[in-house]
Amino acid sequence: MEKIYDMIIIGGGPAGLSAGIYGGRAKLDVLVIEKENKGGQISLTSEVVNYPGILEISGTEFMTQTRKQAEGFGVNFVQGEVVDMDFTKDIKTIKTKDAEYSALSVVIATGAAPRKLGFPGEQEFTGRGVAYCATCDGEFFTGMDIFVIGAGFAAAEEAMFLTKYGKSVTIIAREPDFTCAKSIGDKVKAHPKITTKFNTELIELTGDMKPTAAKFKNNVTGEITEYKAKVGETFGVFVFVGYAPSSQIFKGHIEIGEGGFIPTNEDLMTNVKGVFAVGDIRPKRLRQVVTAVADGAIAATSIEKYVHDLREELGLKKEEKEEQKTTSIKTEKEEFLDDDLRQQLVTVVDRFENPVEIVVFKNPAIEESLAIEEAVKDIASIAPEKLKFSSYNEGENKELEAKVKVERTPTIAVLDKDGNFSGLKYSSLPSGHELNSFILGLYNVAGPGQKVAPESLEKIEKIDKPVNIKIGISLSCTKCPKTVQATQRIATLNKNIEMEMINIFTFQDFKNRYDIMSVPAIIVDDQHVYFGEKTVEDMLEIINK
Repeated sequence: MEKIYDMIIIGGGPAGLSAGIYGGRAKLDVLVIEKENKGGQISLTSEVVNYPGILEISGTEFMTQTRKQAEGFGVNFVQGEVVDMDFTKDIKTIKTKDAEYSALSVVIATGAAPRKLGFPGEQEFTGRGVAYCATCDGEFFTGMDIFVIGAGFAAAEEAMFLTKYGKSVTIIAREPDFTCAKSIGDKVKAHPKITTKFNTELIELTGDMKPTAAKFKNNVTGEITEYKAKVGETFGVFVFVGYAPSSQIFKGHIEIGEGGFIPTNEDLMTNVKGVFAVGDIRPKRLRQVVTAVADGAIAATSIEKYVHDLREELGLKKEEKEEQKTTSIKTEKEEFLDDDLRQQLVTVVDRFENPVEIVVFKNPAIEESLAIEEAVKDIASIAPEKLKFSSYNEGENKELEAKVKVERTPTIAVLDKDGNFSGLKYSSLPSGHELNSFILGLYNVAGPGQKVAPESLEKIEKIDKPVNIKIGISLSCTKCPKTVQATQRIATLNKNIEMEMINIFTFQDFKNRYDIMSVPAIIVDDQHVYFGEKTVEDMLEIINK
């Protein structure tokens, strides 16, 4: 008999994980489906200072601890992209690209994505001057003038964060004042590095490879002003003008309200019985982490009674869950490959069908070489029989360097069970958001590897030309892992494809060569440049251009 969960949660942000925690604590059988290990929009926030009981914490660390708490209550997690669903019956069905799941209730917690303004030059300079994530891309604009577009909380918060990097920060807002809390707005206005221009719109960006000029219009007087960068210089534009709800996939299955938001009742149930919506996907006055987690808690407590009654009605026996011990949930900051992480990696490596070899090519002149060597050695020590480790100084093994086409050091190359180059290289420390990418890369080389949709696999197998793909990343980037994971999966399924992940802050020459001012940056055959988060299908479209 197929497994029927009590609750399936689509989305792993604060609202979704809060529902999971409350559901798990109530001994419900809960599954969270995440499109990627991202943690929602809060993961892009440099600091959270207004959550009761927590003085200060980064958005990423907040979500790391929240996920551990959910796991401590027995919540299950799976990574996948939802492609279809059936909400017409008591037992709901959710289909991803790889599998199908059933549940008595569904919680939609897919959140929202940053909106674009559509001004001339926005698309052209995205990745080369226009950005939407201060945490991901702020460092690229060190010492430059920065314009922040927007009047809400996100614009105010990110403007203050960007003062760490920018020579100056100017807020451009079409509103007459900030729309966030007055205390936040006053703090921004008082900041010595921030200038505010209200009743003003950005109407055009111009330039060559990077923006060199911007035009603004005063909505009250109609006056047009122009900013011009100095000769040979550029500037940054960060857009924070709200979010578009990620509800498109649910159209035709539940009611979608004005602006794409999903209306609910007080129990957070949609117009379809057993289907709930929480967090930023709902119409609400305040979109903050504290309101998101409240939504999750309300929905889960509503679901507890709903599921109990439905099981009785359908005659479905409840499988009792074992009591979860929450005392093991840690709150201190974790170190690289701590006991918990090591155990998780052991579980993954145990599934390897074949051994792989991880080769480090070092450059003693670069400090990061030693850190990379020690990190990879530590990872390999988990299962030496499946993870063979070797390390060479630059020039020490020229034959192997030529075999894996080493272009820069330090770099990591992955060889298959026969000692052949797998097509995967990593010119970066495999830590932060990219540790998971690195481990998945090894898993894909060792087999069985991540599942790929049949239609995508067919396209991958048809690629009959050599393609070299370099992906510029930073270890703080939350959008990079998805692109790396998609590309490396393609590379391990077709020997014509080679992928190299490159830390652009370690290899500044690579960054400067392609004028990279946003990550992920995708370079195909050292010529064609693309920016932004990509899926397997997106990468196949790029490869086949």
